[in-house]
Amino acid sequence: MGKEVAPPSGIEGIELREALEERYLAYALSTIMHRALPDVRDGLKPVHRRVLYAMRLLKLDPGSGFKKCARVVGDVIGKYHPHGDQAVYDALVRLAQDFAQRYPLIDGQGNFGNVDGDNAAAMRYTEARMTDTAKRLLDGLDENAIDFRETYDGEDKEPIVLPGGFPNLLANGSSGIAVGMATSIPPHNAYELCEACQHLIKNPDCDPLQLLDHIKGPDFPTGGLLVSDEGSIREAYATGRGSFRVRARWEVEDLGRGQWVIVVTEIPYQVQKSRLIEKIAELLTARKLPLLEDVRDESAEDIRVVLVPRSRNVDPALMMESLFKLTDLENRFSLNMNVLSMGKVPMVMGLKQVLTEWLAHRKDVLIRRSEHRLDQINHRLEVLEGYLKAYLNLDEVIRIIREEDEPKAELMRFFDLSDVQAEAILNMRLRSLRKLEEMEIRKEHSKLSNEKDELTKLLGSDARQWTRIGKEIGEIAKAYGPETEIGKRRTSLTEAPEHDLEDIHQAMIEKEPITVIVSQKGWIRALKGHQSDLGSVAFKQGDALKLSFHAETTDKVLIFTTGGKFFTLGADKLPGGRGHGEPIRLMVEMDEAQDIVSAFVHKPGRVLLVASDEARGFVVPEEDVIANTRKGKQVLNLTLPNEAVICVEAAGDQVAIIGENRKLLVFPLNQIPQMGRGRGVRLQRYRDGRVSDIKVFKGEQGLIWTDSSGRTFNRSMEELTDWSGERGQAGRLPPTGFPRTNKFGTGGL
Repeated sequence: MGKEVAPPSGIEGIELREALEERYLAYALSTIMHRALPDVRDGLKPVHRRVLYAMRLLKLDPGSGFKKCARVVGDVIGKYHPHGDQAVYDALVRLAQDFAQRYPLIDGQGNFGNVDGDNAAAMRYTEARMTDTAKRLLDGLDENAIDFRETYDGEDKEPIVLPGGFPNLLANGSSGIAVGMATSIPPHNAYELCEACQHLIKNPDCDPLQLLDHIKGPDFPTGGLLVSDEGSIREAYATGRGSFRVRARWEVEDLGRGQWVIVVTEIPYQVQKSRLIEKIAELLTARKLPLLEDVRDESAEDIRVVLVPRSRNVDPALMMESLFKLTDLENRFSLNMNVLSMGKVPMVMGLKQVLTEWLAHRKDVLIRRSEHRLDQINHRLEVLEGYLKAYLNLDEVIRIIREEDEPKAELMRFFDLSDVQAEAILNMRLRSLRKLEEMEIRKEHSKLSNEKDELTKLLGSDARQWTRIGKEIGEIAKAYGPETEIGKRRTSLTEAPEHDLEDIHQAMIEKEPITVIVSQKGWIRALKGHQSDLGSVAFKQGDALKLSFHAETTDKVLIFTTGGKFFTLGADKLPGGRGHGEPIRLMVEMDEAQDIVSAFVHKPGRVLLVASDEARGFVVPEEDVIANTRKGKQVLNLTLPNEAVICVEAAGDQVAIIGENRKLLVFPLNQIPQMGRGRGVRLQRYRDGRVSDIKVFKGEQGLIWTDSSGRTFNRSMEELTDWSGERGQAGRLPPTGFPRTNKFGTGGL
């Protein structure tokens, strides 16, 4: 090991790991507290708070004129927020967008962007002032309601938090990504929040779920329909984590003569309309929406997106369900109420805790404003009492002022006045000496004394404080009530219609005829159209046609293997007919050692008869064999080396079974049990050998088979008397004319 080299003078060595940890932590805390997470008390992040405070100092009150946004942004970045002007302007713009904020805090004049995702005009063109909602948030700022801190350069002061006379955190919502944590809070209805707060004031220990009697869920500025179930909403608000499903609001518009279109009038929150329409158009081009013919944007001020169906026979609800599944016409908005408690501690809060902390802040503000007002009153009363003493001895006061070298000290000594009183008398104007003024002073003194008594009682009584807060919240509820334009609920609560997932899936597939081909080696493909001549179909070397059948792209294809398993493939997912297709083994999790027994189109309501080579089998409804995963569904249980060899439709009341030993047996179908899974029962007995073929038929129609030359034979039940018996018997040699292949040669699935 070499000697450690001392660093050059003036350079201090530090441990890299410690330096990184310390600095990254400092950066993380800064991001969490000064950028990304809102304060639970006023619901604002620092940039928004600084924008509103700067507007307050510029006197941009709701009733005043507008000022250029560049002026506001300049003040914000110059005095309070040393960051980029565009970032600050973007924050200001968002506070003015009525489609982004449920209760906008800024009244904008000019182009502030739109729901299509277009940007606002440059800040030199747009103008702004505060709204009544913002004024409520700032109310009490000059009355010592909150603490101030020095700005970044130490030249000014800025509020740590606003008085927050409006439940802004939940009313307007918030979202942000910090380091290692994020927040996502949807907007809510202010009236409902006020009602919940009134309940909480009266019942501080109430169950958090009782608040949901008042708060029905988020109330998005863009409206829409909330379709989350009640259980998940309750869970989300109790824990502060969850999500809400929001759907577009739509209606069927009758065009007459049986024609109709669907008109979408509200889209989910934070979805860009132009991007939404682009996505629908892309899906249309890709033929993923077979029920939809066209989409048109006819929006002006209000949203109006027209969806034209492929035909008037389409079910509107089913068409919308397919759109909800594939597009942002249905969206999820997550709830993660991660906020700064008391402006310092980031934590995920439930609904009750958020409202409790806001109410505690309102109480703190009330006490501080009351104390501030009490100090003002005490000061004024002291001055008024000095004035009264002066009026009672006006001549003496005038003499002292005219003749004494130090009139202030003499006044204080002679009339026993305080410094404040003596200063006030010396600053009194001559016009105030008239008689009428004395009466005014006595009147003001009496009025202020009464106000002082009220404030003293208020500060001394917890119950009075909560009553006053309740009254203030009642005023907010009245201003934002359901009968007001801004206060009425925009997002309606509804339940999603119960459509079968299968119906929706089918609605998203374009129905086209295909011919499914399965090769001997287990390769599958789908040719377009219903083809009967397959002579020209090519296969890989050493491979050949095993089976083929007609289907539609909306069908399900069931595959039965020698392992006794059923697999399900969507006909629309099958490889095209240009190449040799794909091995079924790769499309599903099929064992290499197993082979395909049968493949056919699923037809609901059918019953199947499955059997192994040792002639054990049972009857199973076709719905019970559908596999929802690639693993398939084990239906016929087997013991190696036995394998499944037969799957036929059980349509009839009689079963004909023939073994490789050329013994035929006919017995009633009702002797075979119906099961969902199992080994089955013995259908025919052999000394040694396997089953060759099975056919289920109707007794009144008789048993039909086809020989190798194509001739058809039909034997009635009377003619089959010698072969009729009980399940599990050995049977006897078949009637004359039965094929040497030991196959019935007709039917199939």
